Amino acid sequence: MRGIKKTAAIAGSVLMVSGLVAGCGSGNSTGNQTSSQNTTSTKTSSSGVVDFSHASGTIVWAAPPITTGTDLRTALIKQFEKEYPNIHVQLQSQNSNTDTNKASLTTTIGGGSATPDVYLGDVVWPAQFANSQLAMPLNNVLPKDFWSRFSNGLVSGATYKGQIYAAPFFVDSSFLFYRKDLLKKAGLPVPTSWEQVQQEASQLQKSGLVKYGFVWQGASYEGLTCDFTEFLADAGGQVLDSSGKPQLDSAQANKALAFLRGLITSGVSPAAEDTFQEPQAEDVFVQGNAAFMRNWSYSWNDSQSATNSKVVGKVGVTVLPKFGGGAGYSTIGGWDLYVNPHTKNLPAALAFINWMTGTEAQSIMAKQFSEIPANASVAADPSIQSTSPVFKAASQTHYVSRPSQSPNYAQISQAIYTNVNAALAGSDSISDALKKAQQRIESVQSSAGGGL
Repeated sequence: MRGIKKTAAIAGSVLMVSGLVAGCGSGNSTGNQTSSQNTTSTKTSSSGVVDFSHASGTIVWAAPPITTGTDLRTALIKQFEKEYPNIHVQLQSQNSNTDTNKASLTTTIGGGSATPDVYLGDVVWPAQFANSQLAMPLNNVLPKDFWSRFSNGLVSGATYKGQIYAAPFFVDSSFLFYRKDLLKKAGLPVPTSWEQVQQEASQLQKSGLVKYGFVWQGASYEGLTCDFTEFLADAGGQVLDSSGKPQLDSAQANKALAFLRGLITSGVSPAAEDTFQEPQAEDVFVQGNAAFMRNWSYSWNDSQSATNSKVVGKVGVTVLPKFGGGAGYSTIGGWDLYVNPHTKNLPAALAFINWMTGTEAQSIMAKQFSEIPANASVAADPSIQSTSPVFKAASQTHYVSRPSQSPNYAQISQAIYTNVNAALAGSDSISDALKKAQQRIESVQSSAGGGL
């Protein structure tokens, strides 16, 4: 999984499929334009914070399509320009394939182009783009209180070596989906711990009410990195410590992996769970063959589709639990806003980011386009939460980032999912799998000099 693999409406009757899915959407038709006009001198305080209150001129925003139907990008630009009539935003439509988009931005910005001024990027990019000098650190040019507007955990996911390189824009979150009809029939409560999920799933199976207890993502791919990161955080562990040293050869990692392996060996999860990605887990669930599922926000809409789902009206959604009970962690998915370090109009770029992450823009995204807001106050707004159970659960979610605060994220993720998958499949012991993952990450970090 790279950020959002698929996005569908999670509220009302709006249907949307993210343009950020590989293999679709338009290319970069505007190239390296030079329309950015610095008509406002950059005024900074003694601390370096930029005064963008009187910004003007033109900036270019590079972003792939986010929705189908009404374009979220142009809707937000129109409203922003109404609020800031002295700033014009030119949309540069990027390729919908995340890797193609990344390559395009790397070439353009790496070549010294001043445009785009602001770009939409994956939540796993901060360290990689910072390390390659493709993104500007924002914590020194934006007021300190700016960062308090975001939901728990999102800012740390955009941080590399103590600098914040992106502003969270919208979030994709994972949830626990459950069959509320089966729980009611068995007289069981909605579980609040992973131990309870396993116990209730097993009970429902033994009662003959459902074939499988719990489905999730166990295949050898990035999605397993997301799942394992959550269970590890729920157990009190982490992939990397503050210096970038791996922490996988630990009691917490052993607890998380032993639990996941136990779901398979006990039969609570299918024997083929070690081959499941998001679509396979969802298919089992929406066909009525599983009591619980860990998946991303789009699964809510899919479960309510009369065309493909056999569980319409029978599904509940809640925050992922943790070991011992309470609200657990969801791996951060979604997209951030970055600033080109070569921009010629920093005040206007910052004014744009400030507005796009503020309550007005975030409310538009949530109410009209069903995107989960990164702004905590909007996420907590009762009028937002009332539109979907996903929004209500999202406001209670604790976010944890993948080990993407290292520029070596791709290799680290591979070390995690290949070795964790080997343990899930039974081809490696839990302790050996964690040791191998630990050693591989140590080798990657050592050869690349990759601290946090």
